Amino acid sequence: MAITYSNFLTQVRDYTEVDSNVLTDTLIDQFIRNTELDVAGSVDYDDTRKYATSSFTANKRYLVTPADFLIIRSLQVFSTTDQTGDRNFMEKRDTSFITEYNGTGAVGIPKYYANWDESSIVVAPTPDQAYVVQLNYIITPPHFDSTTSTFLSTYQEAMLLHGVLAETYYYLKGPMDMYNTSKTMYDEEVQSFALQQMGRRRRAEFDDGVPRVVVPSPSP
Repeated sequence: MAITYSNFLTQVRDYTEVDSNVLTDTLIDQFIRNTELDVAGSVDYDDTRKYATSSFTANKRYLVTPADFLIIRSLQVFSTTDQTGDRNFMEKRDTSFITEYNGTGAVGIPKYYANWDESSIVVAPTPDQAYVVQLNYIITPPHFDSTTSTFLSTYQEAMLLHGVLAETYYYLKGPMDMYNTSKTMYDEEVQSFALQQMGRRRRAEFDDGVPRVVVPSPSP
């Protein structure tokens, strides 16, 4: 059974032996959010992966990302304005590379992309048609609160708790041995969670961009 939000807050205060006058609901809620975002940035897990299809605008080098976007896993661009053409993975570069490339006036099917700001990416060369693009990305993780249980609060409660405790002890400036213990346990649980997710996932070629080589096996 998933832990309730109120019981989670109580656990944090019980472990730290600090009451709600110091560890307010708002403060612990921020520590929960920090941990959720840290996990999402560290582990490519099932509950946060998503796909979206969009189209470039001819002669426009910017593409608006989805509202729930956090991290791009991959971008694939089709060679047509629909999804019937060939598709290729775009390469991630920094913005200076993109700016220099586009400074040559090159147009065509985009090959490279970079994060531009929180809501858009920039590509090169500048698209000359409304090519279709598929985004494979990590969403901003749902937030565990008084009205919402999440994947982490339901299935990774210990990891979430140790992450929040590490944040809490750091905020309280000690005891440092408790901070170190919580941080070590959290880091180990994140690593274990990542390995678990890798083992569970059967990625297709378009998920990770790594060609699969067929190894011939002789018939018995």
